[in-house]
Amino acid sequence: MMLMENIRVRFAPSPTGFLHVGNARTALFNWLFARQQVGIFILRIEDTDLKRSAVEYEEELIEDLKWLGLNWDEGPDRGGNFGPYRQSLRLEIYKIYTQRLLKEGKAYYCFCMPEELETERKKAIASGKMPVYSGKCRSIPKDEALRRIEAGEQAAVRLRTPGNGSLTYIDLVRGKIEFDLGLVGDPVIVRSSGLPAYNYAVVIDDSLMGITHVIRGEDHISNTPRQILTFEALGFSLPHFAHLSMVMGKDNARLSKRHGATAVGQFKKDGILSSALFNYLALLGWTPPGGREILTREELAETFILKKVSRSSAIFDYDKLHWINRQHMQKLASRQQAELAYPYLKDSGLMPEVMSDAHWIWLERVAASLIQRVNRFSDFPAQVAMIFDFSPQDMEHEAKEELRKDAALRVIKSFNEKISQIKEFDFDKFAVVAKEIKTETGCKGKDLYHPLRIALTTRGSGLDLDKFIPIVEQGAKLDFPVAMKNCAQRVTEMLNFLG
Repeated sequence: MMLMENIRVRFAPSPTGFLHVGNARTALFNWLFARQQVGIFILRIEDTDLKRSAVEYEEELIEDLKWLGLNWDEGPDRGGNFGPYRQSLRLEIYKIYTQRLLKEGKAYYCFCMPEELETERKKAIASGKMPVYSGKCRSIPKDEALRRIEAGEQAAVRLRTPGNGSLTYIDLVRGKIEFDLGLVGDPVIVRSSGLPAYNYAVVIDDSLMGITHVIRGEDHISNTPRQILTFEALGFSLPHFAHLSMVMGKDNARLSKRHGATAVGQFKKDGILSSALFNYLALLGWTPPGGREILTREELAETFILKKVSRSSAIFDYDKLHWINRQHMQKLASRQQAELAYPYLKDSGLMPEVMSDAHWIWLERVAASLIQRVNRFSDFPAQVAMIFDFSPQDMEHEAKEELRKDAALRVIKSFNEKISQIKEFDFDKFAVVAKEIKTETGCKGKDLYHPLRIALTTRGSGLDLDKFIPIVEQGAKLDFPVAMKNCAQRVTEMLNFLG
């Protein structure tokens, strides 16, 4: 694909909450486009909402982006030639452009009180009209406006717009989009507090930082005409706009906490791999060439095409995410699997605080054996607990009834006699013993192996015994917070329970 020149994109979050999957997908598509085009990806912090912005949100947001693998080329922590990269440090820049707009008559002071504007808004809605500012302060002479401000009167600053006609632009995802300027009004660009409005600050920042493509969610489409008018008033070149569809739940409602985890940090805590979440988010609204679904960050960046992004809403499917996570988990080396599972197992009281080499070797075997049975690393404790657990009295009714059959009792009694005479039991010896029991009792197939499985595990299904037996035998020799019984101990206890 032919590369564009000097591509510069940005992800510009407000530190007013945690990074959720919708914003993360937006950041990811910006990153993919920048990397595919060998361009620049910028992180800009939009923190002019002083009441809601918090340092802890910013710190966690940066940590989550780094965890996802979205490294930026310029930003508040990396610097660059177009900073500052935090809006709260750019207030003097906004003031310079505001004074220029006022001097050129492209903006004016508005002295309307919030109560007046609210009354005007309600009146418009009641009459079935769009609530557009009436332009009451447009005609106030500059000298009079300045005298009122010098006298201590508060005023916002509004952009003077045409008030009628239409505005059209080509969206890289949605095609031609047209707006009726009669429904836009004169937007506030500076609040009476002196702080810039979002649609004003973002235009100045994007222009001065050389942003060539603004890739963001479709909830920003309504902001676009105000921003284009501001670009034009300031004499700035327009960037290309691309608006991504929203991320929805399976019920076609906007994704929210009621659908499950939505914050990136929560997926991390739940044991979803960053590579898997990255992979899945890239598939929300875009399909890689060839239909491949399991790809690395590098492979996704090589094949990403912005114009191929779908206009349709992206449905967040937790089952699909878990399937992708399993594929990424299974690609890890057994040591990595063990190390990622360990914190959850330690917190659940199954693993010791200090792990010996023997513990790690055992856990590697366990992780490799269970990896296909879990969706995320936080699922490991429940699976590993079943290996430790051996409570015949808590067996399900069907398992108890199965073992009380005469044939099953004969199998278990024979198994108990033979295993008690074996010092180092393993699966090969189990296979020999099972063959001997088959000859002695005449039981075979399910009648033979089902009772043996239940006698060792208290369950009718689970890990294959060729994996289970070495795990239990090796684990019984190690010190754990909860002691593990070996196979001989289990069979004896089961037989005693059955009476």
